[in-house]
Amino acid sequence: MSTGIRPDDLDPLEHALLDRIAALDAGSTVGAAGLSPIIAAELFEAQATSRIVDHTARWLRSVHGLGYYTIGSAGHEANAAVALALRPTDPALLHYRSGGFYFARATQVPGQDPLGDVLRGMLARTTEPMAGGRHKVFGSEPLSIVPQTSTIASHLPRAVGLALSIASSGAADDAARRWPADAIVVCSFGDASLNHSTAQGALNWAAHSAHRGGRVPLLFVCEDNGLGISVPTPDGWVGASTSGRPALTRAEADGTDPAAVIEATAALAADARANGTPALLHLRTVRYLGHAGTDVESAYRSAAALRADVERDPIVGAAREVVAGGDCSGHDLVEWYLDQRGAARARAFELLAEPEFTSVDAIVAPLAPRTPDRVAIRAGALGNRPAPGRTAPMTLAQSINGALRTILAANDSSLVFGEDVAAKGGVYGVTRGLQREFGADRVFDTLLDEQSILGLALGSGLNGQLPIPEIQYLAYLHNAEDQLRGEGASLAFFSSGAYRNPMVVRVAAYGYQRGFGGHFHNDNSVAVLRDIPGVIIASPSHPSDAGRMLLTCAASAETDGSVCVFLEPIARYHTADLHADGDGLWLDDGDGRGHVAVGSAALYGEGSDGTILTWGNGCYLARRAQRRLVHEHGEHWRVVDLRWLAPMPVEAMAREAEATGRVLVVDETRRSGGVGEGIVTALVEAGFRGDIGRVAAADSFVPLGAAAELVLVSEDDIIAATRRLR
Repeated sequence: MSTGIRPDDLDPLEHALLDRIAALDAGSTVGAAGLSPIIAAELFEAQATSRIVDHTARWLRSVHGLGYYTIGSAGHEANAAVALALRPTDPALLHYRSGGFYFARATQVPGQDPLGDVLRGMLARTTEPMAGGRHKVFGSEPLSIVPQTSTIASHLPRAVGLALSIASSGAADDAARRWPADAIVVCSFGDASLNHSTAQGALNWAAHSAHRGGRVPLLFVCEDNGLGISVPTPDGWVGASTSGRPALTRAEADGTDPAAVIEATAALAADARANGTPALLHLRTVRYLGHAGTDVESAYRSAAALRADVERDPIVGAAREVVAGGDCSGHDLVEWYLDQRGAARARAFELLAEPEFTSVDAIVAPLAPRTPDRVAIRAGALGNRPAPGRTAPMTLAQSINGALRTILAANDSSLVFGEDVAAKGGVYGVTRGLQREFGADRVFDTLLDEQSILGLALGSGLNGQLPIPEIQYLAYLHNAEDQLRGEGASLAFFSSGAYRNPMVVRVAAYGYQRGFGGHFHNDNSVAVLRDIPGVIIASPSHPSDAGRMLLTCAASAETDGSVCVFLEPIARYHTADLHADGDGLWLDDGDGRGHVAVGSAALYGEGSDGTILTWGNGCYLARRAQRRLVHEHGEHWRVVDLRWLAPMPVEAMAREAEATGRVLVVDETRRSGGVGEGIVTALVEAGFRGDIGRVAAADSFVPLGAAAELVLVSEDDIIAATRRLR
């Protein structure tokens, strides 16, 4: 654009910006803080390029019907100054309006193509190097930017967990860690997201950890544009909400003053790096172009408010610093902007020639990598190590305890944590003795907050450790389940496998605790877990399987980066007998060696009269009913313990169903949305055309006392259901 003639399709926001930049001269930049010329130039280039990309996205969509993402960073480009005040090896978990930060960090690492990468994301090209076209994200392994899709601050617990993991790095396992021991974590979010429970919980957790004397090298950045889509944030709310936090250092900066942003960020970062002090930067920003391309701000904001925002453009502040350096004029910067604008549009059209997804297999490839041979080798290696102090026969609780001992002894990066797991040894004694044997750094209690527990698993797994968190009861998982769905399981999907969250989440689950607890200690709802793509769900019933399945989950997490959920039937923790007192048939009398392959079932009996498909407590009840069917009705049924709820052992299920032609599904979860629905569907889709029946728990929460037996499945229910299949 050397003629100086501006194109006639400039957005009004671009007109206002370029007019103000063109007016800058030596006299108008008096009072500029005097950033170094290099920093000023990098800052302006990052901010302006981010703005150009946002306008390009709108142009592609409105004029050409191209592109899939118009939520932009316009007005938030002050976060570029945050990036320049940090190291490129400081892991960043960013707000979705972080274009300025992304482009600024790219200047710190040679060989990057941030413009092409962001445009590829908008156009859903599979050549985009982070998400591979699955979503437009700000993420990059070379830039240490962990991709986030959160709009509700659900990434904040992961950020705290990652900071704590970095702070705990020791010489023995530094090689396994992804980031340097002196790195700090930066995590940004919007002012409206500050009100979400995940944000409040993460801020509380960080402050609580620091208050107890822990190191939390973490910088929160609250980017305050005063709006949550159309809902205003009350004036002063962000400051009032965050200023009273104990052990949390805080600073404010206005995005129109880049030198102040860099100075405040650098000070907070230095303190966090040196002293492990968690910090929060309240960064005042503005939002341009509405929430997204379909948002008409004039419908809910006054013209005066919109005009006032135009006067707060952060790019003008960066341009003032550049001009103050004396190397170029405001007109030079305008010419540069227009040249880059044209180049960005041309580049976008070039990228249209690059591929999009054409197959489901390619899309889902990062979700659940399965390398069964490698997992078997690792699980076998674990299983061939006798657990310290192991004695046989063992209950289910003892079998799990032995497997945890084996994992902790074999993998120095493994951690066991949760509520009451340390000195107490867990509510049911499952983790008894582990802290005494392996130390308080590896077996420890957490806050009584499930979001924080899973956040620590997310952060430590991301940093090369093997977290084994415990959720004390299944009912307590539900207030934190999005940490698995929206964060843990999705990370590999949105990073093409570059980042993973290996973990084994142990959950004391299901019902049948006679005379105890009610709903919060007898929960039989697992539907939300089965709906999470890629997650492995293990659900052992017999002690001989429990420890070995836990070893398999640990091996899968180590080898494939799997997110595993290990559902432990509470009511069977200390069960020893199956049919009669003293028979010892619900004990593991083996040596604990070996493993159980993911998605493999167990068969009990080879009866030809019918097949019972079940798992967990259902297996225990079905095994008891199996014997009664012989004695009371002269029928011989086989029982199949699924053991894995995801992926299900569909081949084994179909094979055993065909062997008898009659199938009864015994489902201890609820009739609506329960696992049994999935079992029946899988059988039908596999071609089974025999008789199918189902017995399931009632669509009810589990009540107290003996009333629980009315809503849960019983032996008599199973016997009666087999009679209906005759």
